[in-house]
Amino acid sequence: MHSGLADFIEGHRARIVDEAILFARTIEVGSPLDDVELRDHLPQILSTIVEDLRTRQTPAEEIAKAEGRCPSDVSDERSPAATHALHRARSGFSISDLVAEYRAMRAAVLRAWAQSPEAIGAAPADITRFNEAIDEAVAVSVKYYAEEVDRWRAIFLGVLGHDLRTPLTAIMLTSEHLSRMAMDAPVAKAVQRLISSGERMSQLLDRLLVYNRARMGIGFDVQRTQVDLAQACREEIGVLLQSMPEARVEFRAPPALEGMFDAETIREALSNLVVNAWKYGRDGTGIGVELREAGEAGEAVEIVVSNYGEPIPRELLELMFEPLRRGAMASDELERGSLGLGLFIVSQIAKAHAGTVQADSEDGTTRFTLRLPRSPAA
Repeated sequence: MHSGLADFIEGHRARIVDEAILFARTIEVGSPLDDVELRDHLPQILSTIVEDLRTRQTPAEEIAKAEGRCPSDVSDERSPAATHALHRARSGFSISDLVAEYRAMRAAVLRAWAQSPEAIGAAPADITRFNEAIDEAVAVSVKYYAEEVDRWRAIFLGVLGHDLRTPLTAIMLTSEHLSRMAMDAPVAKAVQRLISSGERMSQLLDRLLVYNRARMGIGFDVQRTQVDLAQACREEIGVLLQSMPEARVEFRAPPALEGMFDAETIREALSNLVVNAWKYGRDGTGIGVELREAGEAGEAVEIVVSNYGEPIPRELLELMFEPLRRGAMASDELERGSLGLGLFIVSQIAKAHAGTVQADSEDGTTRFTLRLPRSPAA
């Protein structure tokens, strides 16, 4: 398919790339890039656009492209737009800088084309196809830029979590040693606060690492053993009441409920749900916790945690298990030091057990239902 604009871009490629480089040089990054690095894959991106302009396009393909549903080969990680995005991400360009580069390239082409004799009598559809091709390249670049940034963020969090373990362990061991030596009551109380703060830091670090594992696609690691889940839940409720003496928790469960579970992670999920109910419940009301069999043949169990308070809109219920989200109804004091990962971790524990967790809120009661199969086979 003949295209006057395609021929024009091919004939003026060096000038267009030079103008794009001139713009890219104005972007401030940590280490300035030379002309070779700034040129990067810009010529190849232009070649892809030229090829697109010369390719026949059906009405259905035109609609698909306009809706952002580009062909799979365009999104290939080895495409010029993808490689360009990875290079820019590693060079310190922001995503706004990346998009601005494409805007500058688009402007350079259209400005030069408007001033050229070849534009006289040219098909207007060429401009539309060119803009579609640029938008397609932008979409691919943004996708791979975002994935690269997420990858490096996950690596950073993993290294940070690993490196923080050593000094935190030293702090905890030293604090415990001081607590055994402290004879004076004020000193002993101060050391105990230090130990409690260290334990809180360790919990926050654990949650951060769980979040990071999930973002990297590793998931929550569970070790199933035959356990009495009723007894494990009773023990966790007892621990929670020691740390929240003002809370009232009504626990209902059968005398025993056996199954193949990772008791430690389920206790953590229960703790997160109860603490969440305590944070967001109406003052003076209790928290209900029920452990029960589920399914026609009792092949699953359910842990239901409920509290009374302001109803939660349905649109917020759907977002509560997303990471790094905090409820809008908790006090600043309760939320201080929170990462907003409690319910996200519950969802990861449920997923690791091949179970589910869901929330509903009506008539002043909010319920979280954690459903887990009693065996891996189920």
